[in-house]
Amino acid sequence: MPAELFSRRQMLHRCNIGFGSLALACILGDPARGAPVGSRAQNTGAPHHPPRAKRMIFLFMKGGPSQMDTFDPKPRLQKDHGKPLPIDRPRLLFHSTGDSNNKLFASPWSFRQYGKSGLEVSSLFPQIATCVDDLCVIRSLHGTNPAHGGATLKMHTGSDTFIRPSLGSWLSYGLGTENDNLPAFITISPTMFHGGVNNYGTAFLPAVYQGTPLGRAGSPVRDARFQHIHPQLTPVRQRLQLDFVQDLNRRHRQATAADTDLEARIEALELAYRMQTSAPQIQDTTEETEATRRLYGIDEESTRDFGYQCLLARRFIEQGVRMVQVTHQNGAGHWDQHGNLLQRHPENAREVDRPIAGLLKDLKRRGLLEDTLVLWGGEFGRTPTAEEKDQPSNNGRDHNPSGFTMWLAGGGVKGGFSYGATDDYGYFATEDKVHIHDLHATILHLLGLDHTRLTYPFGGRDFRLTDVSGDVVDAILA
Repeated sequence: MPAELFSRRQMLHRCNIGFGSLALACILGDPARGAPVGSRAQNTGAPHHPPRAKRMIFLFMKGGPSQMDTFDPKPRLQKDHGKPLPIDRPRLLFHSTGDSNNKLFASPWSFRQYGKSGLEVSSLFPQIATCVDDLCVIRSLHGTNPAHGGATLKMHTGSDTFIRPSLGSWLSYGLGTENDNLPAFITISPTMFHGGVNNYGTAFLPAVYQGTPLGRAGSPVRDARFQHIHPQLTPVRQRLQLDFVQDLNRRHRQATAADTDLEARIEALELAYRMQTSAPQIQDTTEETEATRRLYGIDEESTRDFGYQCLLARRFIEQGVRMVQVTHQNGAGHWDQHGNLLQRHPENAREVDRPIAGLLKDLKRRGLLEDTLVLWGGEFGRTPTAEEKDQPSNNGRDHNPSGFTMWLAGGGVKGGFSYGATDDYGYFATEDKVHIHDLHATILHLLGLDHTRLTYPFGGRDFRLTDVSGDVVDAILA
């Protein structure tokens, strides 16, 4: 009988299945590459070295807070207010053209020293200032992209030009979750633009490591619910419904080539079923004392929403979630003050100051801060010059990725400590510069992961969060 004939398309389809098996065998054979495709982080509990932190909370200030108005005091800027900027500006700017936006703009807020460490903090943050001895302030961060979209992706994924796995996805892939009934990575009120889902996505990592969103920026998180959780159905009816859907999914999986998106959907549905007994209880904060609710600012309108987000972050990491991201972006009221700086920066600071201080104090009194890494900051900083384009009052600052400030707390970093510096006006990182790749390398190190070994094969080479760069900033380690 003649051999069975099949088309070129059929031949490629059949070979593709074999290639997937080879790739899976390669991944299974190298524990440094993380968990097998389609599984939920089987390498949980196997970091590369003893971790200083077990979990992480990222307090993301969408839009770019102004460093010289928050945590990086500049006396020379105050002295030279209104004068032309005496140094060359970056070659690539966002709004500035010609001689515009070239007049120095002193901070409208005062700085003073706090705590035993004497770190200086702006009057915008009187509550966070009371926690200053727990803060490790990095004043020399720098990146390259002056646009929100690229800079936000860079901060979250390490790349501003390609779709890459997010920091939380790398942590999920490398460490997994400590609670099988909850996701390893949760993002609360994520922004829907400037990268959107890519800021908490997996890119080419198996889709099971994607962040699980709760709510979205601009909507009250108190009303947000996880998808696919249906508490109105009895457990028996839910199980019957889920078994029917999963049977269809598994039949489809057997009939097609390896599909990590389908694997992730199967895992997500099973996880949602398990979450029905845990997630609603975590979101129900009625058991918290009135003192705790006041600590987070839930008793006041201006701080209620972000306070609730911070309280949820604490409750999630208590139950074994590896990373929780909390985004501050109240509708259009984010930190992007090209104008109205005098009005909007105080409003933004008032919304987050008390909740963040409450979170730090609550973590500390519960013994969680020592092994929980907290990161605060935006995608970039602001210029020390006043933005004049369409802003005749000179009451605003342009984007500035060349030098900005972020701080960390807990999780193995030095408290009451500042590292690095910008120039006399706060424009460029000049001393002990810390690139975003260095920040990511340091975060992974604190969580027990070597950023050069946490890799994943894709497109013919091994990829990592820090690409081919990044150094651990040893000087900030406790």
